[in-house]
Parts: sequence; C-alpha cells; structure tokens
Amino acid sequence: MALSGFVLAGLYILVLASQSLATIEINMEDRVEVLLGKQVEISCQYKMDSDPSTVIIQWYTKPAGSNSQRQRIFYKDNTGAILDQDSSLAGRVTVHDSIPGSVVVIVEPVQLEDELLFICHVNTATEDGKEGMTQLRVFSKPEVPKIEGVHTGISVNEKDPTQIATCHVKNGYPLPNITWYRDHTPLYMKEGVLGVTNQVTRDTNNLYTVISVLHMKVKKEDKDVFFYCESSYFVPEGTRMTESDRIKINVHYPSTSVELRQVLPEGLVKEGDTVEIRCFADGNPTPPLTFKHNGEDLNEQLLTDDQQGVVLRYATRSDGGMYTCTALDLETLEELENDMELSVHYLDETVVVPKSPVVLSQGSSLQATCNALSSLDTYTVWFKDGQYVSDGHTLKIFNASMDTFGTYQCLVTAPKLPGLQSQSFLEVFVQGQPQITDVREEDLQDGENSVNITCVVQGYPTPSITWDLPDQEQDLNGLSSSMEIPGGGGAISTLTVKATSKLSVVCEAVNEFGKDSRVHKIESIEPETTPLPTTTTPVPESNATAGPSTKSGGSVTVKPPRRVHKEGSGVIIAVLIICVLLLAILGSVLYFLYKKGKIPCGRSGKQDLTKQKSNKDAIVMEMKTDKSDEAVLLQGVNGEKKTP
Repeated sequence: MALSGFVLAGLYILVLASQSLATIEINMEDRVEVLLGKQVEISCQYKMDSDPSTVIIQWYTKPAGSNSQRQRIFYKDNTGAILDQDSSLAGRVTVHDSIPGSVVVIVEPVQLEDELLFICHVNTATEDGKEGMTQLRVFSKPEVPKIEGVHTGISVNEKDPTQIATCHVKNGYPLPNITWYRDHTPLYMKEGVLGVTNQVTRDTNNLYTVISVLHMKVKKEDKDVFFYCESSYFVPEGTRMTESDRIKINVHYPSTSVELRQVLPEGLVKEGDTVEIRCFADGNPTPPLTFKHNGEDLNEQLLTDDQQGVVLRYATRSDGGMYTCTALDLETLEELENDMELSVHYLDETVVVPKSPVVLSQGSSLQATCNALSSLDTYTVWFKDGQYVSDGHTLKIFNASMDTFGTYQCLVTAPKLPGLQSQSFLEVFVQGQPQITDVREEDLQDGENSVNITCVVQGYPTPSITWDLPDQEQDLNGLSSSMEIPGGGGAISTLTVKATSKLSVVCEAVNEFGKDSRVHKIESIEPETTPLPTTTTPVPESNATAGPSTKSGGSVTVKPPRRVHKEGSGVIIAVLIICVLLLAILGSVLYFLYKKGKIPCGRSGKQDLTKQKSNKDAIVMEMKTDKSDEAVLLQGVNGEKKTP
C-alpha cells in the first residue's frame, strides 16, 4: 500500500510539471520607427501548446512614464474581435490576425501622439497570459534651414562679440540640432570671442522650431569667407543633415593703403584723350577721398559720380603733373595719401620751310625742312601724291624737271604712341615749256558720230590750249572746254567734233616759256543703220491674190525694203550719180545767172560747227557777200564742199 501511494504521488507531480511547461511564447520588436503621416505595422508573434481556438489576444497602448495607465485598443477570443472606439487610435487602426500565431496592428496615418508603447497580451482560459511590448517612435523631417545675415556693417573695432546671422529650423521632431560653420570649419563657443544662443518653441502641431543666433568678434579676413548653418535630425534610417545657403557679412575695417591708378586710356596719354584716374583705398566702407593737382584742390566738376576718381575730357599738356589722393578714416580721423605723375604727350603742328607753294626752274634744286615740337621721339617721312619719297626732316630735290611738280606731304609721327601725328603739305611747281603728255579719243555713241578729243598738258605757268583742224575750214569756237589740273602745273582741254570723215586734229599748248603741239588723227565713224519695222498692210478681198492662207477680210504681211550699206550697193551708187548730175545742172544754172549779173557772189564763207544739228550725212554751208546780200545755201554730199 505504501508503495502504491508513492507511485500515485509521483504521477501527480509529473502531471503538474507537464502542465507548468505548457507556457506561451511571444516575440515582438523592441522599437519601430516611422515618419509622421506614414503607415506603420506592429507585429506580435506567439507560440502555445494548448488549443489555439481557446486563445485570447488583447492589444494595449501606454504613454511613456511608469505612472501612466494602459488603454486597450483591441480584443479577440473564440467568439469574436472588438476594436475599441474610445482610444486615440480609433478610426486609424486595423488588426490582421488571419495567420495563426501572428497578429499585426496597422496604424495610418501616424500622428505625433501615436508615439506610445504597444503591448500584445496573449492567454487562454486555462493558462496565464504573456505580454510583449514594442515602442513606436515618430519622426518629422524639418524644413531646410534658413539663414539671414545682419544688414548693417560689422566693425572690427567692436570690443564684444557682435551678432552675425540667425538660423531658423522649423517643424522638426524630435528636436533638431544646429551647427554653425565658417567656410567649411565648424564654429565652437569661446568666451569673449564667439557665442551661440538657441531658442526652442513648440508649435500647435507639437513640432519643434529652433532659432539659433551666432555672435562673433570679426576680423578683416572675415570679409572674404562665407557662413552657413547645418541642421542635423533623426529619421527612421538614421541621422540626416541639411545645410542652409551661404552668406557673406559686411565687415567694416579701416584703410591701410591708398593707390592712384590711371584706368583710361591704357598706356600713354596724348592730347585730346579722355583720361580717368581712380583712387583705391583698401578700407571698407571706402573712406572720404580728396584730390589735388600739383598741390591745388581739384574742381568738383572733374570728379566721378562716386567721388572716387577724376575724369579729364580732351586732356591737354597742362593737365599733366602730380595728382594726389587723400583718404580720411572717420573712426580714427587718420589720413592716408598717395600720388602719381600724369604725362600728357603732345605733337605740335608741323612747320615746313620754305612755305608752300614753291616755284622752281628746270634744273634747279630745293631743300625743304619739316619739324614739329613733341614730348616724344618722332619719325618723319615725305610722300608725293601718296607715294613714298624719303625719311627724315629734310627733303632734297636736285635737277628739277616736270616730274618734280606735285604736292609733297610731310608726316610726323610718334612711334611710341600710335595716333599721335601731324602733317603739312608743300606744293612744288616747275617753270618750263609745256609738255603734252596725252591725247586720247572717246566715242560718245550719241548717234551723231560725235567724239571727244582730250589733250593733257603739263607746264607752269598754266599753259593755254588751242585746237585746229588743218584739213578743214571750221570754226571751233564753243566746241572745246579747258580746265586747270587740280593743284596747278598743267591743264586739260576737251574738243567735241563729228567724225563723218577722216580728220586730223592739232592740240597746241603755249606759255611764256614756249609751246608744244601734237597731231591726232580720227578715223571716220560709219553711221549705224536701223532696220525699218515690219508693217502689216490690210488687203481688200477683191484685190487679194494670196495663196491658201488668204481669207476674206484678212491682212498680208509686207516686209519693208532692206537697207543696203554703201559698200558694194548699186542702188546707193545710182542715187549718188543722180545727185551729182542734179548738182551739175544746178551749178550751170547758177553760173548762167552769175554771168547775166543776176547773182553777185563772194568767195568768203565759213562752216559753222556750232549751229543746230543737221541731217546725218549733210553739213550746212553759209555763203555771204561783202554787201550782206541774200544768203544762198549750198548742199554737199557726205560732207564734201562743192563749188559752183
């Protein structure tokens, strides 16, 4: 009996031990992170030995702090599931438990107040419950930092640190951190030199806004650096940083040097240039500047609009000299000055000796000099009619001839200063017998067989030009025109004649030293023949004897007779013979009347070339007696004069 009692007791202990080993296991993440406004999932994984149909699952939330109370948000057993509507997550939370051993809470959209401890409680009707917990962390990415520098200048003479800039970071959670940088170097607080003050506020949306103010004692070197702030903040993936824009600050510092500099024009200055001289002081802001020229205050009208320079318009040599610039430090009342020498270069008008014009005799010599006063070394060159003659101040001419005549140019330049130049002209005339250099002919193509004969003559004094037609007795008055060659030393004359036959024209030039003549032969110009236009003559029907194409009331094209030229033309020869016979008969009648004393006739007569134009092939001759009797017109053929 005793043995059986021990056996029963052991079996009971084993049953109790097996029941105690049948526990529930829960697996949850310690921490879940999410951005504000996004969706988050919190999972609860559990294991149990008992029948899963008897499981009871409950979800709770609990704010941070040991004394806070938990709040249920979900309950499920074998009879159904309930989402509590009185929780802060109501309307935004769902629970998925379709997979055995897993239950997931989903919250969307996440709010800042959802940063809670989520508790998963699992138990059965016969077993004690087990709990797992996950802390939900919510993050809000702040806006890009905005930096604003002070608008006034910051003096290096300030004894205490001065406000440099302000950095604003808005809508961050958790609280963002701000770091200041000078160029790429972070700034750290140093008493009496650099300080940072931060102001933190929490808006109605429970997000943080941080305002950071940088104070610093500035140095002159800070004028060339840039400042910016950096915001560092937490996100689910870790830590992020965002930088603001870069700014520069306006550092005020006294001048340590002053420099005068010619900025316009580049290089040497000549009279007539516009000159600009500027004064550069290395202080900030630019101190008040005063200018002097050779120790005298400059007229304010010569100063630039910003009062930092001098402008000399149409500079003259008197504008040269010493210019001084003085800078005044308004804080220390100390003065700094510097000066520069301005040279305004000049080249006076050239002086040629002897004065123009110069008249030479043939075979004589000339020595002319050309000089100009200048502040620079000069170079002189002589030209004649645009062609190079010689270098140097002196022009030498030996054995003067007609070729010596012309206009000589003396050009003086300053090689070191292009654009600085002066020039004068010397006209040289050579006395002597005229020389005809050219006789040329030009067909006017006016339909009247007219030609221009031009005679070009060299000589001084200016020669007179006359024309003659030795083969004909013609009055040439009004048919020629003459003009002096520009600059003197010769003349040009042009004669207009009709070249209906071969002519010889004589051009003669005369002055007090002699004369020259030249004969020019002109070939006759045959008149151009113009074909008559084709005419259409109507043919009456009764007289029509045309071929197949002729119809009643039509017209027949009749070609005009073809004009036959003189060469080999029998018709023209016949006409000429008839004209000669008629002239012979007319001459006989006139001779008969002359013998009867009916017609007094004189021998003097002239061919007037200045009269109005006649027929192409005819020249009008006027015959007059000494007693001014009635004129008788005699017509010749092809310009040949016939005598009765």
